[in-house]
Amino acid sequence: MGEYTTVVGLEVHVQLNTLSKAFCADMNQFGDEPNNNFSAVSLALPGTLPVLNETHIKSSIKLAHALKSRINLQNAFDRKNYFYPDLPKGYQITQDKAPICVGGQLKYQTEGIEKTVRIHHVHMEEDAGKNSHDLHSKYSLVDINRAGTPLIEIVTEPDLRSSQEVHDFIAALQQLVRYLDISDGNMEEGSMRCDVNVSVMPKGSSVYGERNEIKNVNSKKFAKTAVEYESKRQIKVLESGGTISMNTLLFNPENGTTKPMRSKEEANDYRYFPDPDLPPLQLSQEYVDEIISHVGLLPWTAKESLIDDFQLTEYDADILNRDKKVVLFFKGLEIAKNHGSTLSSFLINKALPYCQENNKELSTLNNQNISDFIELLDSGKISKSAGLNTLSEKVLSSNDKLDIEVLAKENNLIQSDDQDFLDQIIQDVLSQNADKVKAYKSGKKGLLGFFMGQVMGRSKGKANPKVLTEKLGKALES
Repeated sequence: MGEYTTVVGLEVHVQLNTLSKAFCADMNQFGDEPNNNFSAVSLALPGTLPVLNETHIKSSIKLAHALKSRINLQNAFDRKNYFYPDLPKGYQITQDKAPICVGGQLKYQTEGIEKTVRIHHVHMEEDAGKNSHDLHSKYSLVDINRAGTPLIEIVTEPDLRSSQEVHDFIAALQQLVRYLDISDGNMEEGSMRCDVNVSVMPKGSSVYGERNEIKNVNSKKFAKTAVEYESKRQIKVLESGGTISMNTLLFNPENGTTKPMRSKEEANDYRYFPDPDLPPLQLSQEYVDEIISHVGLLPWTAKESLIDDFQLTEYDADILNRDKKVVLFFKGLEIAKNHGSTLSSFLINKALPYCQENNKELSTLNNQNISDFIELLDSGKISKSAGLNTLSEKVLSSNDKLDIEVLAKENNLIQSDDQDFLDQIIQDVLSQNADKVKAYKSGKKGLLGFFMGQVMGRSKGKANPKVLTEKLGKALES
């Protein structure tokens, strides 16, 4: 089999967390009883007129700014005409010739490398309803609650070159819309879906192959699997002497394969034309600037701040940066400036798992208890590992103000100022592990950790690590 390059472009649909729908006052609410949230306007009954949702516009401007796109001060809405059971109007209000913004880029990390995907354009539109084909033995069922939900569609250039890049780009975009607070980005609930355009070309070629579009993929994992399967399928066809025809495909998550939905040659003519009920949208630069001024923290500036201002490792910064609320909680504690590393470790290994297990928010925890606990851990008065293992649950679960040092004394964690008691423990450990002492002196310096653990265990956490390291080093070299 020859070598080929996979080429992928995405069309990502982001469902917005507005209170009402895109062009009417119907509730925009996931999970309600089917066919509850609709009205004469969302059905486009005679005599009704659509009205713009201003939050839809503001969210689009925020995203455009974050993606460094050019915002079109004059943009317009069009009708995309097609007939399907979940589209009650018989058309979709969208933007075709004059979208709200053009161009831009999103930088993201994939397999330890920073890559950039160019954005072709971003446009506003409304969602269709939902067809369910597996809930009834004889009929397909239609729920039009979702019809009219505000969407932003991000169309990329074909800049992605692997299934892993696709996965990581979607993750970065998901993180961004959550930071902007314009969508929950929950792909399982349909808040983000993507159409994946896949083609292959011989390695070294600059001529793209014929693409196939995989419709409505609703998870990063499925997008990754779909790209892997479809690129292999296309390569196999080409290697056998066949040609790739342009098709629209569906992805089957149960077996990880794609299957034809329709051929592009037979696709409907959507007959776009300007929506006669919605005049062109004219924005002022002052209006755009005002919205941009409230964008706030972005993922890449948050990560940069965690590393530069708080001296966190890139690993810790990446984990905290997954959720804007976690970053704001971390930065909101005064102790973060001088105790950033310990605080970060505590949040990652103790606080976040505790909140997940108990269905709690970080914001509900007692900040003062956490601050006092972190300062005690860094004071050298107790062993960090013993303190974290023994006191973390109490610190996290208590709503009342705790005296952390008293709590540490009650649990016998305070390290003695007089560390001479370590001398006898060290001698006992070394005499009982003579073979390891010999190996250490022969050059296996990594055994120092073994001896440290043995002494710390016998001291029941009362050994000061700094003093112990000095005493142990001298004893091993004598």
